[in-house]
Amino acid sequence: MRFPAELRAEPRETSLQPVGTPLEHYFSDSARRMVPSEVRSLFAVADRPEVVSLAGGMPNAAALQYGSAQGDPGLRERICGVMASAGISARPDEVLVTVGSQQALDLVARVLLDPGDTVVAEGPTYVTALGTFAAAQAEVVQVGMDRAGVIPDELAAAFARSAAEGRPAKLFYTIPTFQNPTGVTLSAGRRRQILDICRAAGVLIVEDDPYGLLHYGGGPSRALCADDPERVVYLGSFSKILAPGLRIGWAHAPAVLTRKLVLAAESAMLSHSALAQLTVDRYLCTQPWQERLASVRTSYRERRDAMLRALSAYMPAGVSWTVPDGGFFVWVTLPEGIDARVLLPRALAAGVAFVPGTGFYADGRGTRNARLSFSYPLPEEIDLGVRRLAAVIAEWR
Repeated sequence: MRFPAELRAEPRETSLQPVGTPLEHYFSDSARRMVPSEVRSLFAVADRPEVVSLAGGMPNAAALQYGSAQGDPGLRERICGVMASAGISARPDEVLVTVGSQQALDLVARVLLDPGDTVVAEGPTYVTALGTFAAAQAEVVQVGMDRAGVIPDELAAAFARSAAEGRPAKLFYTIPTFQNPTGVTLSAGRRRQILDICRAAGVLIVEDDPYGLLHYGGGPSRALCADDPERVVYLGSFSKILAPGLRIGWAHAPAVLTRKLVLAAESAMLSHSALAQLTVDRYLCTQPWQERLASVRTSYRERRDAMLRALSAYMPAGVSWTVPDGGFFVWVTLPEGIDARVLLPRALAAGVAFVPGTGFYADGRGTRNARLSFSYPLPEEIDLGVRRLAAVIAEWR
C-alpha cells in the first residue's frame, strides 16, 4: 500500500460499456444445482388465513415462528430506506436479510465462486473476507491503494494479468467507504472509474459497506451500487450502527441473484431469528434512530480525534498513519526495519494491543503495518495506549 505525498492523477473517465453477460453466467456450479424446496415453497400458500395448514412441522406458537429465509418483509422494506441514504434505489424483493454481513459475504461466495476462481481485492483488506474466499478455494489477488482508495490503473492491470494467465477475475471485493483496515475512502472520481474498469473486464463487484453511515464530516458517500445496481452486490450491516449482538445484516443484489442467495441461506440455516428481526424492525419504525446515530457519530469522532492527537504527540519520527473521515480504524506504517509481528508481544508486555498488518494480506505483506481501532476505548484510554505503543516503537532494537 502506498500513500505518496502527492496522489496520482485521476485516470481519464470513460463511458460505461455494458457487456450484456447474464448474471446466471457467474453462478457457481453448486448454485446452478440449487432448486427451491417444495415444502418451503408451499408455506407461502399455506400461511394464508383461509387455509387450514397440515403442511408445516412448526410448534403451536403464534409469535416468533419460523420465517422466510429471505427475511421479514417489513424489515427488508426498512432496509431499502436505510440504503437510500447511500443513493441506492432498491425493492424489498432484491434484499436478503442475513446473520450479519459476514454471512452475506459467505453466501455470495457460495453462489458465485468455484474452486480456482479469481477474486481481486484491495491490499490490504478485511481479514475475514480473505478467510471466506480461502474457504471457497478461490485465488485472491490484491491491488494497491493510496489515500484516495484503490488505484484504478493497478486494478485494470490485475484484471488484464489474470485474463492473460487464463484465470480471468470473477469478482472485485471492495470496502470503498472508511475501509477496514486502513480507514481510507475511495474518492468520488475513482468510483466511476472502478465501475468502468470492472464492467469492461466483465467482473462483478461486491461492495461491503458496514461503516458507511459512520461519517464524521459531511454526509454519506454515494455507493457504487447506486450507479450500477445490476453488477454490484451491496452488503450492509446493523452491527456497527445499532448492535452487533443482534446479528442482522443484509445483501442487496439483482433479483435473479437474490433468489439464488435465498436458496443458499435456506440450506444453511432455514430461517433467521424472528426475534432479532422484529426487534430491529420495531426500532427503525418507532425510534428516532437517525438522531441516535448522529449522537453515536459524535462519540466516535471524539475517539478518532483523540487517537490522531495522540499519534501526533507521541509517535517517533518515521511513523505515518491514515486520517479517516469515518469508520473505526487508523492504519499505521512503521519505520523501515520494524516488523509489526515481532513488535506485538513487546507491545502486549507494555499494556497495549494492535493487529499486525500481515493479517490483512493473502501473501504475507504488511509487516511494517498495524491497524489501530479507536471505536471501543475511551479517549483517555486511547491516549494511554498510543503513548505506550509509541514508547515500544522508540525502544526498538
